[in-house]
Amino acid sequence: MKIYTTPMCQEVVRLAGVSKYTVKQDHDFTGADLAIVLSETETNYPNIKIKLNTFKQIYESIDLISNTLKTEKLDMGEWGDDYSLHVSRERVVMDERKKIKVKVYSNFIREIVDDMGFSVVKEKPDFIVFPDYMKDGQNDDLMDEIKFMGSRVVEIPSHKKAPLNPLERAQMRYKILESELCTKP
Repeated sequence: MKIYTTPMCQEVVRLAGVSKYTVKQDHDFTGADLAIVLSETETNYPNIKIKLNTFKQIYESIDLISNTLKTEKLDMGEWGDDYSLHVSRERVVMDERKKIKVKVYSNFIREIVDDMGFSVVKEKPDFIVFPDYMKDGQNDDLMDEIKFMGSRVVEIPSHKKAPLNPLERAQMRYKILESELCTKP
């Protein structure tokens, strides 16, 4: 079976126990029996679409791939321990975080902010969180809000400025949000 995937999905495919696959940077899946791609990727080939924004999505994607292909997942090592700690810790702080109102400027950030337990709002936010690619000045509403909110603005690295490994990428983004949204009055 010819399995193709993208650089963004490669680590999850590996952790799902798939030993033979080809990484395609150009999304040309010609000849693929199966493409493992991000959920927003358009392809006409048989595929498994996965989401990799939150820790939960990453682990669900590993399970989906492993269960679909009947592979044995690899030992997650320290990542498994980190995820277990994250899940147990999140339950404890969810009530306090619900009080923090966050306006987000992308779907991937919304998923992370929701997963962390913050309240996503459209008006009267305590913080604004946006992906770095939006800071190019093309979005006038965002630029106005950044000026108005001052230090209560959090910029999150997008795919191009974040690690390819989805676990490292999620860890980095969660740490940024944790440090910025939980420590400011």
